[in-house]
Amino acid sequence: AAILVEDYYKLLKVSREATTREIRQAFKKLALTMHPDKNPHDETAHDKFLKVTRAYEVLKDDDLRKKYDKYGEKGLQDEQQGGGRYESWNYYRNEFGIYDDDLEIVTLDRGDFDAAVNSGELWFVNFYFPRCHHCHELAPTWREFAKEMDGVFRIGAVNCGDNNRLCRSKGISSYPSLYIFKAGMNPEKYFGDRSKESLTKFGMQFVKSRVTELWQGNVFTEIESAFLSGIGWLITFCADSGDCLESQTRQKLAGMLEGMVNVGWMDCSTQAELCNSFEVTSSTTAFFPPGSSLKNQGSVLFLKTLDTREIYGAVMQHLPELEPLTNKLARHRWLVNFSFGQKTMASHEYKKLKALLKDAHIQVNLGSYPGLTGSTVLVVGQPSIAVFKGLGIHDFEIHHGKDVLYNIVAFAKESVSAHVTTLKPENFPSDSKEPWLVDFFAPWCPPCRALLPELRKASIQLFGQMKFGTLDCTIHEGLCNMYNVNAYPTTVIFNKSSIHEYEGHHSADGILEFIQDLVNPAVVTMDPDSFAELVKRRRHNQTWMVDFYAPWCGPCQALLPEWRRMARSLNGMIKVGTVDCQKHHSFCQGEGVRAYPEIRLYPQNSNRRDAYQSYSGWHRDAHSLRVWAMGTLPRASVDLSPDDFRNHVIRGKDHWVVDFYAPWCGPCQHFAPEFEVLARMLKGSIRAGKVDCQAHHQTCQSAGITAYPSVRFYPYLGTDMVSRRWFFSLPCLGSLSACVSEKRTCAGNNPTLSLALLPLMGCLHLPVLFKTTKLV
Repeated sequence: AAILVEDYYKLLKVSREATTREIRQAFKKLALTMHPDKNPHDETAHDKFLKVTRAYEVLKDDDLRKKYDKYGEKGLQDEQQGGGRYESWNYYRNEFGIYDDDLEIVTLDRGDFDAAVNSGELWFVNFYFPRCHHCHELAPTWREFAKEMDGVFRIGAVNCGDNNRLCRSKGISSYPSLYIFKAGMNPEKYFGDRSKESLTKFGMQFVKSRVTELWQGNVFTEIESAFLSGIGWLITFCADSGDCLESQTRQKLAGMLEGMVNVGWMDCSTQAELCNSFEVTSSTTAFFPPGSSLKNQGSVLFLKTLDTREIYGAVMQHLPELEPLTNKLARHRWLVNFSFGQKTMASHEYKKLKALLKDAHIQVNLGSYPGLTGSTVLVVGQPSIAVFKGLGIHDFEIHHGKDVLYNIVAFAKESVSAHVTTLKPENFPSDSKEPWLVDFFAPWCPPCRALLPELRKASIQLFGQMKFGTLDCTIHEGLCNMYNVNAYPTTVIFNKSSIHEYEGHHSADGILEFIQDLVNPAVVTMDPDSFAELVKRRRHNQTWMVDFYAPWCGPCQALLPEWRRMARSLNGMIKVGTVDCQKHHSFCQGEGVRAYPEIRLYPQNSNRRDAYQSYSGWHRDAHSLRVWAMGTLPRASVDLSPDDFRNHVIRGKDHWVVDFYAPWCGPCQHFAPEFEVLARMLKGSIRAGKVDCQAHHQTCQSAGITAYPSVRFYPYLGTDMVSRRWFFSLPCLGSLSACVSEKRTCAGNNPTLSLALLPLMGCLHLPVLFKTTKLV
């Protein structure tokens, strides 16, 4: 496990499974007591508070927290340390985390925003900035509004100071910005005044739940139809005496109870006999659960309050428990709550799940089962939610995210579509003939929880090629120890006798790229012996690029996926390798490697085989590294003068592909290495040339060049000069692979040309439009 010089969790006095909100609350509490402004006579106050501030800056950031949890402070050595700065005491007192103590307001961040607004619930979200005066003016109203509307729709807040990338992606350019979100509709911005009444009026426009007026002609069919669907009725009877629910209260309750209870009202002044049949003589409100009857004593709940929240709570508590668990698990999709008889604060809220998951065809069971009768399917030591996928009782996945409705809904919908299985010793794929990706994790670890949705996405992409499973190391500690798992998450590919630990971004795309590299490796993993054989004793025409790295080094981790991407794009023109300097420390020291990552290029045709060039560029992305590497190779294309163009391209007997460029043109410089790749791939069948349109303006003008870069293909179609006057124009806009489907059209009926064109199609990463143009 990682060695922690300073335990950041202990510094902030939080557990390792603390949420971002809990970390923020803990830091604020410490800031108000430890801040140097409050301790002017303590010479150590500044240094103490810097440590606490540093701990907060790391743990509030998902990526930094992931590195810290895996490698400790050593993994943060290359990260900026914040420059020893912190805010004033007044900032922490008045501006920091302004909604963290409001239970009705959900503080959303980058990790859970999308899951929240796509859950099916209606969300009203306040995007604010801590130093924004108008944001602080709105805060008291937003709190009151949240208390009044809680349950009708969800009230959220996003701190754009901490979530700048999220706010920019949503187009937030001023503060506060208030938006309504719901899955399936475009976000709606609020432009009105910031009073509670105006906010309520705006929000209620989006509550589309129906409130039904009941009368003699529809009441019995409406009630019977709902009861058959397992839905009850909340009816407010409006008579001459007493109080019934106001129109807006009825609408609020309809939104809060949507999918579980229908809401209606009855005018007893016009439906006197009907109200009498319900034994109603004055205004009242009653809840009729499915199958209830006035004859059945106690089955109908008469409510003595007009308060929206009190009515909602009473109705939710009175709703019947859902059907008991049966062997239907093996045949249907189910979301099951194993609560061990415990009643959590959210127990009644869970009843909404049935309505929210109906469209996904997921049935819901909220029993208090300690496990599955007659089986050892589930091994859990605390209340858990699991999704069974309808493929047998052993194919399930346990929820490890936040215990909030929107998170559970997102998990259920993702899980039934994905192919991730919860593993136990009995089904662990230690000797499976099929390839498996296994994620060893701990539920308390935030980076582990963030990775799980990405695994689900990747499992869909790789269905039929690789199986996916997760193993909880807090339960199956022995199995995790067997595979030397000492940091979470640890993701491992089991392919028969081969075992590969995943290194790369914790994203679906990163996992897919890693697996692609395992199947078709573009990067050679080197030890001292293979380095000597492949690099030191390389052939004269070979060039090698080698990344010397350490697994704990943050920039090294960031480089690895880019390194693999670069290796694939070089397509064998330059050999690419890596050396793990933690594993081969003495060797790296002997090679003079003093810092990580160290990128070296060992060139071809070098008199000294140990000679190398070090990469000193600022950017370590695949494109920048590729441009640098390609620049060290001998050119495969040739520069064309006006005479060369006329004699060799127009009048010659070779196929030519020509890049028309200008030295001052940025896209031309970006495209140059792509053209070199093309030139190398076509070598021997099609010649490649470049025309400098700044130096040879007349040549480019006569060729009809109007934009840079422009790539044109001039095929030799025989000795007939009329035929030779035809050529293909390829504006350089992205991947030539876009023209693969047009090969036959482009090549015409010339079989030699068709063969010559095969490498041309798809060798560049440039979208292309082919067209024929006649020379005049």
